[in-house]
Amino acid sequence: MDPKYTQALVLVLFASILGVSNSYLNKDWQYSDWGSKRGSHRPGYTATPNKIIVGGSANWTFGFNYSVWAFKSGPFYVNDTLVFKYDPPSEKNIHPHSVYLLPDMWSFINCNLTRGVKIANETQGAGEGFRFVLKNWKPYYFACGASDGYHCNVGRMKFFVMPYLRRWHY
Repeated sequence: MDPKYTQALVLVLFASILGVSNSYLNKDWQYSDWGSKRGSHRPGYTATPNKIIVGGSANWTFGFNYSVWAFKSGPFYVNDTLVFKYDPPSEKNIHPHSVYLLPDMWSFINCNLTRGVKIANETQGAGEGFRFVLKNWKPYYFACGASDGYHCNVGRMKFFVMPYLRRWHY
């Protein structure tokens, strides 16, 4: 097996395990209402898909660490909607953002946009933002394509998610 493929696979599996651990340890165990009369699920549980602003109040911006954000904001689920908000091109904003969907972990690690698909152009993040629905149970690799990958490489404008199939309640 190719060592590069093995390293990428180990990275994905490790991140998935950490994501599951983080979601259970940091979100569920801190609550004490297991089996209480208020309900048998954790606070904030919803059976409907969520709308998640990428980056929270930071939006989609240069210099914010989106990999850390995704790790802390998970878990994500199939049919959740990611909303990318960013400023359109202007005299003040000469390096506007975009959103690329990358095909694999290797492209993601290297910020290689050549086989990526531009899913949102420089103007689609304005106003209510660009919406992307996580329709399938598969890894999604996102990156900013501005300045031929400079925003992805140096500005840390990249993250990946592996949505869960269903929302579990306890």
